[in-house]
Amino acid sequence: MAEAFRISRDSLGEVRVPQEAYWGPQTERARHNFPISGLRLPRRFIRAQGIIKWACAKANAQVGALKPELAAAIQQAADEVIAGKFDDQFVVDVYQAGAGTSQNMNANEVIANRAAEILGGTRGDVHLVHPNDHVNMAQSTNDTIHVAIHIAGAEAIVHDLMPAVEEVEKTLHDKARQWMDIVKSGRTHLQDAVPMRLGQEVGGWAGALGYWRKSLSQAVERLYAIGLGGNAVGTGINAHPDFKRLATAAVAEKTGLPFRQPDNMFTFIQNLDAVLEVSGTLRGLATAVHKIANDIRLLSSGPRTGLAELKLPAVQPGSSIMPGKVNPVMAEMMNMICYQVFGNDVTIQQAVSGAQLELNVMMPVVAYNFLHAIQILAKGLEAFNRHALVGMEADAERATSYVEMNTALATALNPYIGYDRAAEVAKTAYAQGKTVRQVVRELGWMREDEIAEALDLERLTHPDPA
Repeated sequence: MAEAFRISRDSLGEVRVPQEAYWGPQTERARHNFPISGLRLPRRFIRAQGIIKWACAKANAQVGALKPELAAAIQQAADEVIAGKFDDQFVVDVYQAGAGTSQNMNANEVIANRAAEILGGTRGDVHLVHPNDHVNMAQSTNDTIHVAIHIAGAEAIVHDLMPAVEEVEKTLHDKARQWMDIVKSGRTHLQDAVPMRLGQEVGGWAGALGYWRKSLSQAVERLYAIGLGGNAVGTGINAHPDFKRLATAAVAEKTGLPFRQPDNMFTFIQNLDAVLEVSGTLRGLATAVHKIANDIRLLSSGPRTGLAELKLPAVQPGSSIMPGKVNPVMAEMMNMICYQVFGNDVTIQQAVSGAQLELNVMMPVVAYNFLHAIQILAKGLEAFNRHALVGMEADAERATSYVEMNTALATALNPYIGYDRAAEVAKTAYAQGKTVRQVVRELGWMREDEIAEALDLERLTHPDPA
């Protein structure tokens, strides 16, 4: 059965639009002009667009620029967009017209057509609710797409990513306390180093996450500055003088987050500095997570011929040819996510640097990469915690067994016999397959009480009770 179409018009002429579509002619042109990747901006972004249109309709009604019944219909339609009812109607590819004009019009057209239905009209009838004159009133692509990035990014960080980071950090702190009595060999340059506590090592991971959690909490504050009402270049043309204040307040009301006007509207319209800063913080967080995942892969290597100091839950078979093999799949997944976040940040940096004069037209690709990085970090950390970290166990016997044979223990002899003699002890111990304790005793360079004091693992590792 052939698909039914309606004829719609825009400033370039007539366009055939699928009869059942809520989008209109400008969106339909974009569908045909940009059949690039099949990628769409995510749910968070669509939700943010709905929030913006809801807030702007409210502000325009408050200043008397929009009739109350029109504003109410637009707000109801926007609420449905916010709730996800029309996600399938947002059909423009990520790689689209510069600045995101097609994406903005996609939202305008969907909300206008749905609002027309609410008022008793039909889809495609712009006489009741016009996508530009009513839904886009006092707005431009140039401010709304930028603002949508800020809203979507802030909500995703506050509601998705931060809780995931906090849960992983808590799990690692719990493991650190649990394992503080386990003495193991430290390793630097992947070679034996002086002894430490497993709890200290894992506590170091938790501390790294804490550092970036605090940095992210500070960086997200930059996203709360939104330039609604800046319009095309920052002057606020066609907007009531009170529109900026009221629209911004409405966004804060709708999200429950402290969105505010920017210090300089022109700076906001011209640049994506806040997004760049937060993206760099995401890269930093991913760097810390990548290191933790790598450490876990090393410490869980084995089970017979690796370090095997940690044991990870077996969540799925690890090989299609080697029976019984189990791999650190959740850590490997986390590594891949971190590589993607690194790449996203490079794309964002390059796109942000593409700003010219009054606008950065690369906003759609910035939005996609920014929100994708937040999403995969949040989802990845949640899964990593649930399927790997919570059930991770320590092999205390294995970890402790390495310590006595560790020739780096000779470091503790330096204050008693000096560096050169301690080095000779270490080399002899390694060459003869003996322990440092055995060799220094055989050489007779220290009294028994001195050996006991020097090689007291409790004293050497200074466990942190926290």
